[in-house]
Amino acid sequence: MKSQQSGFTLVEIAIVLVIIGLLLGGILKGQELINSAKVKNLANDFRTIPTYIYAYQDKFKSLPGDDSQVVLHVGATASPGTGGTLGNGVVEGLWNDPETGTTEANIFWQHVRLANLAAGPTVPAVGFAPVNAVGGRIGVSSMSAAQIEIDNPTTTPANPMRGTYQICSAGVLGKFVKQLDIQMDDGNTATGSMRAHLTGAALGSASTATAAVDDALSYTVCMAF
Repeated sequence: MKSQQSGFTLVEIAIVLVIIGLLLGGILKGQELINSAKVKNLANDFRTIPTYIYAYQDKFKSLPGDDSQVVLHVGATASPGTGGTLGNGVVEGLWNDPETGTTEANIFWQHVRLANLAAGPTVPAVGFAPVNAVGGRIGVSSMSAAQIEIDNPTTTPANPMRGTYQICSAGVLGKFVKQLDIQMDDGNTATGSMRAHLTGAALGSASTATAAVDDALSYTVCMAF
């Protein structure tokens, strides 16, 4: 008596392959949507933070972080910025100053939060600074030779970043850096108002050109305005 062998027909195999293809396509599309959302959130930080400065100035005629009358303006729990000259129109300090300190650049976040312009903790501590969509720190400072993150005029005089303030966003993957610059600037991460350099690069180092940006590596992106 012959035993009957069973197996998949070509039609059944084709159907399985189609289903697998649809699943893979859905996964890839889903990842693409997630990445697109991250880039939009990163871009939104650069668009939103300048409004904190302008709104604070409009209301109190002072800069957050540099406000010499901050206690009068936003309450007794506010801390005047340190390490600079209060009321001189400059947010002094580095954008990534220690979160536990009260330099003008760090205490900027306390002032805008107490003024109800932004959400977040109002007591300097670890975790005080805001983070971006990929978990990297965000910071603000004025654009002076001592504070500028990339393309420092003292080291790259032919191509300095130009502006009054800078916003820096850390830990951004190269693949997001490229998309972000296309959305926000000129598409070249070494020119224009938005620049990028490898995480850990020296303060004042030249920015990384788009062609040299590695999709898998982490960068700090700064925008002057």
